[in-house]
Amino acid sequence: MGIDKKPLKEVIGRLVVTKEGKRLGTVKDVTFETRTGELIQILLKDHTPYAKNLNLEMNPSKEIVIPYNTIIAIGDFVVVSEEDII
Repeated sequence: MGIDKKPLKEVIGRLVVTKEGKRLGTVKDVTFETRTGELIQILLKDHTPYAKNLNLEMNPSKEIVIPYNTIIAIGDFVVVSEEDII
């Protein structure tokens, strides 16, 4: 299943949830490889206690990092596979 192309401004601020419906936080930013344009990860802001309890990877600024390959869909929400991010 491919992900449709979306402008960055449409992804920033979207709620990030697991496919089971657990809220993780909202998209703060997207990191990509400048040479190839490959998307690498999304950064969360306002992460929930549920996300914090998962002990997810954090960057030096204490933002939760979600690998881009764990994203299942982007629509009204950004849906991620919880099994793939743990």
